[in-house]
Amino acid sequence: MGPTGRPFPDLPEPTPPPPGPKRATVIAMTNQKGGVGKTTTTINLGAALVETGRKVLLVDFDPQGSLSVGLGVNPHTLERSIYDLLLSRQYTADDVIVDTVVEGLDLLPSNIDLSAAELQLVSEVAREQTLSRVLDKLKDRYDLILIDCAPSLGLLTVNALTAADEVVIPLECEFFALRGVALLTDTIEKVTDRLNPDLNLMGIVGTMYDGRTLHSREVLERVVQAFGDRVFHTVIRRTVKFPETTVAGEPITTYASSSPGAAAYRSLAKEVLARCHAG
Repeated sequence: MGPTGRPFPDLPEPTPPPPGPKRATVIAMTNQKGGVGKTTTTINLGAALVETGRKVLLVDFDPQGSLSVGLGVNPHTLERSIYDLLLSRQYTADDVIVDTVVEGLDLLPSNIDLSAAELQLVSEVAREQTLSRVLDKLKDRYDLILIDCAPSLGLLTVNALTAADEVVIPLECEFFALRGVALLTDTIEKVTDRLNPDLNLMGIVGTMYDGRTLHSREVLERVVQAFGDRVFHTVIRRTVKFPETTVAGEPITTYASSSPGAAAYRSLAKEVLARCHAG
């Protein structure tokens, strides 16, 4: 029995995707509360998916540029970022995409310029579809595209949800994090209703879990009661290794490959592939 109180499913080991044309599944990693492990989950899930033979693009869609920093890219020295793709026809994705330390894992980086995009997009026609237009040109190059959303429910996050096929909500196992989920699911429903009828809530992943505390266990129990099978069986526990990987600028799957944290993200990758049929 896992931390969620349910037996862990017997998932098959992922096999590499079949050869032939690609059509990426786009997953928005979103939670309007900051500090819930969203960026850590995006980086490490992406790296774990690459280990299964998939080609993955990570999209830093947060003006703070935390995803870029976590992969060793300095946002302050970027010549071009996703901002340029959103608001200029002068550049192509190849001008902006950067390699990461993990082969098969690419990054569309971001910096503080992106905060201006929210204001500039307001006057654009079909402003909610701007990111979708950018990513549509890249879907034939990747198996999965993960978008690390800003901790807000503003126009940038609405763009990410409009571009996505699936939503994953990283949720810190803490009471105040739980309170915001209703607001987030309400936003997802509105986007599904008005902008992206194919959007699907793939699941909620418990993060920063500490099984030694009653509080963590109670919060996870309440999430399972509220969302049932939409809660992933894999739970990401607290560990000092995650802050270390940020400093190192690489995922935990390469920084501490045999650690429990790396094993957890490999387990989450198996669940994600099973749910999005990319496996």
